[in-house]
Amino acid sequence: MRFAGTEAYVATDDLTLAVNASIQLQKPLLIKGEPGTGKTLLAEQVASSLGLKLIQWHIKSTTKAQQGLYEYDAVSRLRDSQLGDNRVFDINNYIKKGKLWEAFASEERVVLLIDEIDKADIEFPNDLLTELDKMEFFVYETGETIKTKHRPIVIITSNNEKDLPDAFLRRCFFHYIVFPDADTMKKIVGVHYPAIQQSLVKEALDIFFDLRKVPGLKKRPSTSELIDWLKLLMSDDMPEDVLRNRDTRSAIPPLHGALLKNEQDVHLLERLAFMSRRNS
Repeated sequence: MRFAGTEAYVATDDLTLAVNASIQLQKPLLIKGEPGTGKTLLAEQVASSLGLKLIQWHIKSTTKAQQGLYEYDAVSRLRDSQLGDNRVFDINNYIKKGKLWEAFASEERVVLLIDEIDKADIEFPNDLLTELDKMEFFVYETGETIKTKHRPIVIITSNNEKDLPDAFLRRCFFHYIVFPDADTMKKIVGVHYPAIQQSLVKEALDIFFDLRKVPGLKKRPSTSELIDWLKLLMSDDMPEDVLRNRDTRSAIPPLHGALLKNEQDVHLLERLAFMSRRNS
């Protein structure tokens, strides 16, 4: 069982090697990289390529590790007991299975995505150490141990918002997705827009990478934002020469709202444009 990329996802040799190494070692694959570099999409494409079901657990700041295992609704059981509901005699009626339980109990091997693990509390990764290592956990309310039937392929993503514990890192195979260079980005664009004019791609990529080089940007535009920007440039109601005839003295690209996501960066580029016009 080896991942070799897909027609819908441009995977570098290093990334392909990392995916297959984690599968061979049977260790979770920890993927880091800038937002918008395709970390979440990687899990979807690995599942698609290998013909496996994808189970996604999207982490929020309020997510607790226990939710990935199961949750016991004691309040509902107490209420039902007061109402004389016969469901109270089966405790399983009040246990909600989490994504890890779903992955462990699957009759077939699955891909388990734990998305943006760095959003959760710092103790979140530590609370899952044993479960991800031994691929089992104990349900105290029923006295049963849930063991994996087919060890899932676990892909964990992080935007590097906070450091992860060393004990957790030791149990993972790590890969950092380097931001694509111009040639790789051209291939990515080709996957999304096979019929796009190459002259437009060249103009857009030049502007895009120049924009990423501007010092002081709070948020540099990502791959996903480039794809959105190109979609606008390709739309029927946009003039064909919108890039060709742009003001070269201006640091602000046309339709910049698809690339820039906060007012600080817009103001920065406006100041650069003003200085450029004044010095010309």
